[in-house]
Amino acid sequence: MHYYKRLRELREDHDLTQKDVADYLQMKQPQYFRYESGSRDIPSEVLISLAKLYKVSTDYILELKDTTD
Repeated sequence: MHYYKRLRELREDHDLTQKDVADYLQMKQPQYFRYESGSRDIPSEVLISLAKLYKVSTDYILELKDTTD
């Protein structure tokens, strides 16, 4: 699995829409969609914000760890 699939799983596990996450990140939904679909790399500041939102490590999002703790 690629990290962008993990982003989708995290979003769905938290019952959020792409628009919800895009609003949190202060961007438009199509821009966030590109990150989640894997068509654009995620900038480090966005990655950190997503880790804070989901209360996981960036390593978990990037699939360097298999657990959220």
